[in-house]
Amino acid sequence: MINCLTRLSIATITIATYALLSTAPASAKIALTETTQIVPTPTSTSIASLNQDVTCIPDSAINADNLSQTKNNGPFNIASKKVPRELVDGFGGGTIYYPTNAGNCGRLGAIAVIPGYVSYESSIKWLGPRLAAWGFVVITMNTNSIYDRPDSRAKQLSHALDYVISDNTVGNIVDPDRLGAIGWSMGGGAALKLASTRSNVRAIMPLAPYHDRSYGEVTTPTFVISCEYDVIAANNKYTNLFYKQATGPKMKIEVNNASHLCPSYRLNEKLLSKPSIAWMQRHINGDTRFDQFLCGREDYSISPRISNYDYADCP
Repeated sequence: MINCLTRLSIATITIATYALLSTAPASAKIALTETTQIVPTPTSTSIASLNQDVTCIPDSAINADNLSQTKNNGPFNIASKKVPRELVDGFGGGTIYYPTNAGNCGRLGAIAVIPGYVSYESSIKWLGPRLAAWGFVVITMNTNSIYDRPDSRAKQLSHALDYVISDNTVGNIVDPDRLGAIGWSMGGGAALKLASTRSNVRAIMPLAPYHDRSYGEVTTPTFVISCEYDVIAANNKYTNLFYKQATGPKMKIEVNNASHLCPSYRLNEKLLSKPSIAWMQRHINGDTRFDQFLCGREDYSISPRISNYDYADCP
């Protein structure tokens, strides 16, 4: 634990850093290795069966070491596609990441990931290749304006998911009834709002979430990530309250000695990859093999990097 003076210093630095996220140094941003090989657009004839069981990942691949890797390490090869801002309506463009060798999996779940206030796609981009390598189609996105509030960001998350569903590269391999949403800060508030209004969103991950208005009841499976010394979306005022109010399956991990930035960029990618992938696999795809990493079956509280761990109503 740190003393009060140190906490004040962290608070001051965190506020200054958050206010200047748009000018974050290159060293803090994701170092993304994109697929360089040109791959053909997936077609319906290249998919073995669109109604096949989605649990196509080999049992041997599902272990703690593999889930705790970084970047695009996973059972599937991935490719990416830029979505230019000027060619879309309802959100600020972004990048789609998708598996290229998941033809035996049937249709895939799709996830949209949105940044926080005065932040850009780069802050949450690490989740794109990480989740795509485990069989999801993922869009990491920019907002219409960096100043958009949570309810506006919720609408933009929905537009981004609709875009993926209809996209001419990946739309025909996406299951429109198996969707997820992830958001950091005000983006986390957006994920909560979206879950209360869109029934085909099967799982959400609010990351250090912020919302200053009522967003409705959330029964959607919710995995909350909080930061111990968050002075922007303080846990006792925001994250803990949002978590308490969620009425469906839920889990919460609090990153030790961490500021509001803890889920962003790649600051804690290795720590957060395993529970994030497992949560989405379990609740979007219904893959019970990932239960072993969730809700008390793995005790995250024993990690010195996690200051609080809780779960409730898990299947």
